[in-house]
Amino acid sequence: MSEADKGRRTRAIVTEQEALDFHSQGRPGKLEITPTKPMATQRDLSLAYSPGVAVPVKAIAADPATAYDYTTRGNMVAVISNGTAILGLGNLGALASKPVMEGKSVLFKRFADVDSIDLEVDTENVDEFINCVRYLGPSFGGINLEDIKAPECFIIETRLRELMDIPVFHDDQHGTAIIAAAGLINALELTGRDLKTTRLVCNGAGAAAIACVELIKSMGFNPENIILCDTKGVIYQGRTEGMNQWKSAHAVKTDRRSLEEAMNGADVVFGLSQKGAFTEDMIRSMAPRPIIFAMANPDPEITPEEVSRIRDDAIMATGRSDYPNQVNNVLGFPYIFRGALDVRASTINDAMKIAAARALASLAREDVPDDVAAAYQGVRPRFGPQYIIPVPFDPRLISAIPVAVAKAAIDSGVARRDIPSLEGYARELSARRDPIASTLQRLYERVRRHPKRVVFAEAEEEQVMRAAVSYANQQLGTAVLLGREDLIRATAERAGIELDRPGLEIVNARISTRVEAYTDYLYARLQRKGYLHRDVQRLIKTDRNHFAACMVALGDADAMVTGTTRNYSTALEEVRRCIDAKPGHRVIGVSLALTRGRTVFVADTAVHDMPSAEELADIAEEAAGIARRMGYEPRVAMLAYSTFGHPTGERSERVREAVKILDRRRVDFEYDGEMAADVALNGKVMEQYPFCRLSGTANVLVMPAFHSASISTKMLQELGGSTVIGPLLVGLDKSVQITSMGAKDSDIVNMAAIAAYNAGT
Repeated sequence: MSEADKGRRTRAIVTEQEALDFHSQGRPGKLEITPTKPMATQRDLSLAYSPGVAVPVKAIAADPATAYDYTTRGNMVAVISNGTAILGLGNLGALASKPVMEGKSVLFKRFADVDSIDLEVDTENVDEFINCVRYLGPSFGGINLEDIKAPECFIIETRLRELMDIPVFHDDQHGTAIIAAAGLINALELTGRDLKTTRLVCNGAGAAAIACVELIKSMGFNPENIILCDTKGVIYQGRTEGMNQWKSAHAVKTDRRSLEEAMNGADVVFGLSQKGAFTEDMIRSMAPRPIIFAMANPDPEITPEEVSRIRDDAIMATGRSDYPNQVNNVLGFPYIFRGALDVRASTINDAMKIAAARALASLAREDVPDDVAAAYQGVRPRFGPQYIIPVPFDPRLISAIPVAVAKAAIDSGVARRDIPSLEGYARELSARRDPIASTLQRLYERVRRHPKRVVFAEAEEEQVMRAAVSYANQQLGTAVLLGREDLIRATAERAGIELDRPGLEIVNARISTRVEAYTDYLYARLQRKGYLHRDVQRLIKTDRNHFAACMVALGDADAMVTGTTRNYSTALEEVRRCIDAKPGHRVIGVSLALTRGRTVFVADTAVHDMPSAEELADIAEEAAGIARRMGYEPRVAMLAYSTFGHPTGERSERVREAVKILDRRRVDFEYDGEMAADVALNGKVMEQYPFCRLSGTANVLVMPAFHSASISTKMLQELGGSTVIGPLLVGLDKSVQITSMGAKDSDIVNMAAIAAYNAGT
């Protein structure tokens, strides 16, 4: 299989009827407006509208900057079009553009948590359009212009930027330019070229093409080495036919007159024109290792298959999702506006665009996580000719691009709000997309202050290696890769993982100098449980969980993480042979369920099948302890199908008895039960039981049995849109965490960080 074939993704085939059904089923369209404040009581209405709303009105009148604090303005972008250049369909009018503009608004929300509304302006008159939009400034933090034909789009954007004090950004121009520039940066590096000496031809002189040329010139590209072409050929100094002020700004002194002549010997060609514009002879005439960005949509100027038949040294990018290196604007506009909004920028300038391009280029050079590999249907991309541009579903985009844009806005003087800590800002951005990130943020910070040595017990697995590398790169401590070094290095080389870096160690159990010590330790524990000395020695040398657990037990590591290649109960049994429960504690599994801004701890989700009353009380104490260690003041609800005696049954009686046991123990956290889940989690329902001891809704749920705990967390995850972490292993004397089988590298890193965190408590 060729490298080109490996990089291909399956193209999504969409029928016309499927597209119509998608937009019409349920509520027509793709957007709705949802209030962010409660509207359940008369008091809520009084605060939201009259008379309460008068207070922020007066505050904004006194200080207009407070509109960012009291309204949606700071997170609201208008997507505006007149429908004169819809996708590749042409001038179909403002109303016909509405599905596209709604889609753009959806992408803003999906990728960068930016609220957006689409506005279709029904005029082709430039002055009317400008006068309509210019007065909308108080409503929005930014304006995204879309699908407006050239040259009107240049006039509209320029004048609106002069008239408005918020970012005005024509994405058809600058979005394409930024993504193409990012790909160009990496392609130049791969081919050993310099920005100032590279020869580039750009075919097409519309909005996107001219924006591309302007941006790369701003980045330091030598203007004399860029030739711009349109349908009439080269745009050269002295040409009069088909010219305008925007083309004339990029005319060069040259004797070349046709696209074919311009491409002869060129290092780079940008295509922003039409299908078939590049011939085989043109591609053949280019310099060695040519860079070809054929970005016409829906069909490129020339396909990668056609180029590969001509030469095998080209680096290619297109605008299509079924080829590698897609120049996709969704990599840019959501994150650029995110950064601009967060510093309340007055405009989006060249410095911010260049910062976005460089951040994208840098991200493509990093080792990619499992979430990115999934977008390639299991083929993990590596920085190289087939991967010079990140893919749209890379979860790292949200924490990389806006930070670069925000910093550039601050440094260039167009920001009206400072960000004291860019690192903290990056973590906040991650939390907008990933609910786990906000919950684990404090934990990660604690581990960075007190780094730990964590054993990754299944290090011959690729995703475990990647997790170990990520753990080390995030400065969480030392990652110990346990396994056969030759296999680990061979797998790493195939996967493009660099292991020779600070914070990584490889330990081979078979040849370790600690085998004897671990064997003696484990034999002392198992000799009266049917194990001979040679049995124990075999476990230490051949079973990674036993070796890793002994490392932790004897202080050669602070914590371990395992579970990727074997089921939870098997891994736990192996670990328990080496490590006891903490004195006075019970080993349990606790899952974290994150939904709608709430974090709830659920126990026991891993160990006890049908716990007794005494065991339920122990589980409550362990679960309250882990909640407290993770920064939550526990309010424990002992759950049952009954609530305070009605109806009754054997399981409910056990729960009631567990509450009495907690009473006798005089524990230092809030608890009560038995109660149904809705009573525990719904404050209004809880008010019907004024004698309930909980001061608020529960954040720790103790389930009456393992099966109810497992069923409920899985249902929350699949039906309730919740994110579930765990189960976390709690109660062992040493810190161990067990992932689910086949866990992604990001999940393994989270569990390793939790293990390191618990090792320090």
